[in-house]
Amino acid sequence: MASSPRPRRTALYLPGENARALEKAAGLPADVVVLDLEDSVTPEAKGAARRRVAEAVRAEGFGHREVLVRVNGLETPWFHDDMAAIAPTGPDGILVPKVSRPSDVHAVEDALDLAAPPADTMLWAMLETSRAVLDATSLVSASSRLVGFMLGTNDLARELRAVHVPGRGPLLPAIAWCLLAVRDAGKVVIDGVFNDLDDHDGFAAECQQARELGFDGKSVIHPRQLEVANAAFTPGAEEVEHAREVIAAFDEATTAGRGVVTVRGRLVENLHVEEARRLLALAERISARPG
Repeated sequence: MASSPRPRRTALYLPGENARALEKAAGLPADVVVLDLEDSVTPEAKGAARRRVAEAVRAEGFGHREVLVRVNGLETPWFHDDMAAIAPTGPDGILVPKVSRPSDVHAVEDALDLAAPPADTMLWAMLETSRAVLDATSLVSASSRLVGFMLGTNDLARELRAVHVPGRGPLLPAIAWCLLAVRDAGKVVIDGVFNDLDDHDGFAAECQQARELGFDGKSVIHPRQLEVANAAFTPGAEEVEHAREVIAAFDEATTAGRGVVTVRGRLVENLHVEEARRLLALAERISARPG
């Protein structure tokens, strides 16, 4: 039976100390909201942001959106306080930055268990260090509670001393390796952010690249990026129609006992049918969502 993947086309980062941004999130077309306690919050504001985010999660005002909270990293002085305050409130997931080794995953999982969250609160990790990339195959499978990953391309580029260029050529080997590792583990992976809010064409091109590479969605840093990213990761009408043709032709051939199926001149095998069913299920879940 085909799986019914949860849409994660866009993951919108929201500063945890910005009450207005948190309030507006419920009306934005993001599939995932990431309430941030890390990069967007100054050290002196960490405590207040933590309390505000905990209240926002408890209020359950984000509708159908998946709610993640990005805590501060394992090696920071705020990590354990973040986990203790946020985990019991029951977000869909806790996103941990700078996770680099399987031992980091185990330490995070221990902290999560100590905080006594609801059973359905999952772990997510940022893949944003060179060590995380090198250890990706073991890191991504280090815990069954670790279900999703986000690329931290800014931090990764800094570690690699890579130059930000259109097409992300310097980062593609690392990006591809992370994708391979996550897909081998059967988990979710969302692409990193695009920094230039005024470069609309560049952002659209990077979203398209991310979709073509196989990401589930794109991290976004401003609401005005949502429309373009959502469009890039939403199956188009022609894709949906082709998927239906593939499924119908395969079902007809199977019923008739034929072993060879072609659609529009191309051979169709089981793997094509499985992907067509996944795409249709995704499109149906997207179309069923409220605006």
